[in-house]
Amino acid sequence: MVPVLPGLFVGGAEAGPGALQAAGVAALLSVDAEEPGPPPAAGIRTLHIPARDEPGTDLLSHLDNCAAFLSAARAGGGAALVRCQAGVSRSVAVVTAYVMKINRLRFEEAYATIKAIKPDATMNEGFEQQLKLYEAMGCEVDVTSAIYKQYRLEKVTKKYPELQDLPRDVFAVDPANTCQTLNSEVLYKCRKCRRSLFRRTSILAHAEGSGPAAFAHKRITDPAQLRNDSRVKCTSYFIEPVQWMEPILLGVMEGQLLCPKCTSKLGSFSWRGEQCSCGRWVTPAFQIHKSRVDEMKALPISGFQTAKT
Repeated sequence: MVPVLPGLFVGGAEAGPGALQAAGVAALLSVDAEEPGPPPAAGIRTLHIPARDEPGTDLLSHLDNCAAFLSAARAGGGAALVRCQAGVSRSVAVVTAYVMKINRLRFEEAYATIKAIKPDATMNEGFEQQLKLYEAMGCEVDVTSAIYKQYRLEKVTKKYPELQDLPRDVFAVDPANTCQTLNSEVLYKCRKCRRSLFRRTSILAHAEGSGPAAFAHKRITDPAQLRNDSRVKCTSYFIEPVQWMEPILLGVMEGQLLCPKCTSKLGSFSWRGEQCSCGRWVTPAFQIHKSRVDEMKALPISGFQTAKT
C-alpha cells in the first residue's frame, strides 16, 4: 500500500485490517473481476468496479464514478485505498486517471508520477489507450462526445461478436420519428426523397488520414499526383448507427446502407471497419456518402428549413 496523494493510497490485495487502520483508510475502491467480501473493518465505505486485467476491459466508463468516490472520501477527512489483486495495473489505471483529473495533468505526466512513486506500476496497453481518451475528453466521461461514442461502438463489437441483441442505446434516435426539431439543430436528409436520416451530433469525426498514400493497393507512384492529392478531404460522413439501421445491422458484418424510405443507396457499413477517402481507417464504420444527403439547418421561424449541399 503506497501513498500517492494526501489521503490516497494504491496497492494490492495484501493490505490487511491493521494496515488500513494505521493509514486511516475510510474508503476502499476495489477493481477486480470478483466482488470482494465484507469490508475488512467496520465503517469503511466500499465501491467495487468489476474489471479483469485485460486490454479489452472497459475502465473508461467508470472513471468519473471512481473519482467522485475518492474525492468524497478525502473530503470527509479519511483516506481512500484503490486496490486490485496485484496492485500494478487496474488500481494504477484508476489512480492515474484520478491524478489526471484533480491535478490537470496529461496522461504521460500523471503516469510518470505514479511510476516514480511505485516503480512496479505497469498498466496494460488497453488501459493506457483509455486514459488517453479520458484526457482527450478533458478528464470527464462525456457520453455525447464523438470520442466516447466511437469507443463504445468498438467495445460493443467485441462484446457481441454475433451482432445479435445489441443494446438499444447503441442506436441514435431516428430524427424522422421525433416530433420536434430545435431551431439550432442540423439534420441530414436523403437527397432523393428528403427523409431525415441523422443529426449532426451523430457524426463521428476522425483525424484526417494520409490521403492516396494510404491506399497501397492502388500503387500510386507519380510524385506529382501524391503531392497534389495528399490532402484529399473526406467524401463521406462516418456516423453512429441510427435506429432505422437496426434491421440491417443485426447479425450482419457488412453491407449497404439504403434510405429506409426510397431505398436509394446512401453508403455502406462494416463492423470490421472501412477506409475513408482521406486514408483513415474507421472501426466500426457506418459510412454515408456526402453526395447522397443534404445538410438541413432549421430556421428560427417554425416549420422552415434551409438546405446546404
